[in-house]
Amino acid sequence: MHEMLPKLNPGASDFPALSRGRLETLQVNLGYLCNQQCQHCHVNAGPGRTEIMSAETIDLILDFLARSGIRSLDLTGGAPELNPGFRYLVSQARAMEVQVIDRCNLTVLLEPGNDDLAEFLAAQGVEIVASLPCYLEENVDGQRGKGVFRDSIEALRRLNALGYGMPENALQLNLMYNPTGPFLPPAQAQLEEDYRRRLRETYGVHFSRLYTLVNMPIARFGSMLVSKGEFDDYMRLLRQACQEENLSHVMCRSLVSVDWQGYLYDCDFNQMMDLPLAGKQRMHLGEIDAKRLEGRAIAVADHCYGCTAGQGSSCGGAFA
Repeated sequence: MHEMLPKLNPGASDFPALSRGRLETLQVNLGYLCNQQCQHCHVNAGPGRTEIMSAETIDLILDFLARSGIRSLDLTGGAPELNPGFRYLVSQARAMEVQVIDRCNLTVLLEPGNDDLAEFLAAQGVEIVASLPCYLEENVDGQRGKGVFRDSIEALRRLNALGYGMPENALQLNLMYNPTGPFLPPAQAQLEEDYRRRLRETYGVHFSRLYTLVNMPIARFGSMLVSKGEFDDYMRLLRQACQEENLSHVMCRSLVSVDWQGYLYDCDFNQMMDLPLAGKQRMHLGEIDAKRLEGRAIAVADHCYGCTAGQGSSCGGAFA
């Protein structure tokens, strides 16, 4: 992934300066182990990855939440559910009345040993953000592997049976779309209508909201762009589509990212590029108070244009 760094101009980018406001979300990467290996993955996650957060670091996460008063815990990976401490972290955070978001690839719910995982998430009131890059089987399988779409539909049906994504239930099931190639997502509102109609009519599946996410030109996706000679064209597209009004909504202004070892980054993408907070020396979760993170400059590089292109892009979807 580090071959992307020179192309993205860390420390010398012309991307506008940013600073963090009030810290509202702690986004935690529980490890790079995943049961899938997707073409667009900015984490380079997969079944062969061994990096995984320890029980000691999970306790530091809980201590930080208690000290900081942060009310939102956003869990990602890899497949975060494959960390042995996942359920402990979720249940302890929920006992503190912290909102928990699980960024789920859906098929992990069907993995051996996870038969009751969906029930656990429902019982804890966890919000699920589920990856489903298209409503067409051939597109999903082409990007994520053969059989992934059918397994994803089965997982969605299980979640619906528990009340997730149903109009009369408070359990949130949001889907995440990302493009299958080097182009921007379509308008989120219209795409959500298309997803809702196709998934309901064809598969009887329901969900709460659809989020669109721009593919970042880093890690596995960035390397693919370079190998196909498309990297410069894609960066030009992101730059030309940049909307200044999106700068006030980028997720790094209210979020801090924690890697599997407990080190802090301005966002998940910077984490994958090993760009520490504001480009400074790495800081560990156990060494800093949340208040010290507010008002700090944010490390930027050219990949940040992905978050401000078009309708904007964040872990919560488009800005408009």
